[in-house]
Amino acid sequence: MTDSESTIRTVQLVEDALEQLEQYFAGIRHTFTLPLVLRGTEFQKAVWEYLLTIPYGETRSYGDVARAIGREKAVRAVGQANRANPVPIVVPCHRVIGQTGALTGYAGSQVHLKAALLNLEQEHRLVQSGA
Repeated sequence: MTDSESTIRTVQLVEDALEQLEQYFAGIRHTFTLPLVLRGTEFQKAVWEYLLTIPYGETRSYGDVARAIGREKAVRAVGQANRANPVPIVVPCHRVIGQTGALTGYAGSQVHLKAALLNLEQEHRLVQSGA
């Protein structure tokens, strides 16, 4: 691939990402179809792959994620993997909450962003279901 072809491909990927993010925020898109190359430890990648299976507008606890990937005692490590997520929203770490339902651990002290994303998804689900 030439430098020019590589640049064109990169621009297209960025345009696709922006379009899909706009669709997500408009409530039109619930999953992303971007080509992801997730770089991290095997544990992190297992967590991130599981996050991709959590349906739009739904949540799972950190313990649920740990059990789902076969590492039930690694609840705190799931939180650390979420913190290291290189593409939040696309890999929806905001859908992971505390066991009690508390919104914890999103981008450090940015829990209000997690709340905003979950509220956005809930609102769009209600509109789409006609409720």
